[in-house]
Amino acid sequence: MTDVWEPTVVAHRETAVARAAARLTRAARDHQPCTPVRDLLGAADISLAYAVQRRVVDERIAAGARVVGRKIGLTSESVQRQVGVDRPDFGVLLDDMDVTGAPAVPSGRLLQPKVEAEIAFVLAEDLDEDALDVERVRSAVGYAVAALEIVDSRVAGWDIAITDTVADNASSGLFVLGQQRVPLAEFTPRDVTMRLFADGGLASEGDGAACLGDPLAALLWLARTAREFGDPLRAGQVVLSGALGPLVPTPPGITVRAEMSGLGSVTAHFSPEEQAG
Repeated sequence: MTDVWEPTVVAHRETAVARAAARLTRAARDHQPCTPVRDLLGAADISLAYAVQRRVVDERIAAGARVVGRKIGLTSESVQRQVGVDRPDFGVLLDDMDVTGAPAVPSGRLLQPKVEAEIAFVLAEDLDEDALDVERVRSAVGYAVAALEIVDSRVAGWDIAITDTVADNASSGLFVLGQQRVPLAEFTPRDVTMRLFADGGLASEGDGAACLGDPLAALLWLARTAREFGDPLRAGQVVLSGALGPLVPTPPGITVRAEMSGLGSVTAHFSPEEQAG
């Protein structure tokens, strides 16, 4: 009985991965949000959801994209409450997601975007060894910058459980990096305070402690998790360490600016409605 059951389960899981990946890819391609994929994956099978993420990302790499780092998602309790999940996750950053040098964030590439202000770490060393602790990940950071992550969801109405967002590359969209590069010797990530303005009005605020208690703790979580998945963090990669405050919707035409103590500011202009399609 076991010999029959095990191949059947494997085949079922492979089918679920393929169908979920196809649904998410189609939503992105057709610019039309889809129904949640938890009907295929279940609401709690994290390993299956990461298999979907890997397939979606591999398809983008095969089409010419290049991995430039990772993002840590759902590190803030306020963001977890906003999207209805209770644990962090991670996604893959690709070169075509970096819109730092663009005159405007291309609204037409996004479905239902929101923005969050984060500390981005740029690694100077690989983090692939067995023994990883906070001091080791700290020593691997070349510098930090203020960052804006534009999160997005291919799932209609942000109706997500943890498996939906993990499968959807941790609800990744685009990102913008600030220009001020600051070594860790010059500031303490946990003590950073943040204010995020939308069209000049204060829309979100928080601090480093909102990110798993310390952005370096979030980086350590990611380094260990990535190593366990067999794809460790590498020198030169960017790590978006997680939100310092609540998410803010970003419709076409809006301008957002985050100010972070010790790290300066970062601004993103979103293209207007007439340029969104």
